[in-house]
Amino acid sequence: MGASPKWKVYDASNQYVASVRDTEGASLLMSLYGTGATIRLDHRRIVWTEGTDGNASESYDQTAIKIQERLMS
Repeated sequence: MGASPKWKVYDASNQYVASVRDTEGASLLMSLYGTGATIRLDHRRIVWTEGTDGNASESYDQTAIKIQERLMS
């Protein structure tokens, strides 16, 4: 059995809803939960907040790029 994927999706009420293997998948799911939903790295580090950082549904690829840039800084 493999390890749990590192990207976590939380809804706007701070409830954990899913884990996924890549940021594009996390972006898709998070965008369905709307403003205030977040993508986190291993439950701890918030790397995207929907509505604050932008709207992930505009470009899942761009959202992934921005997340990777944040992790490198």
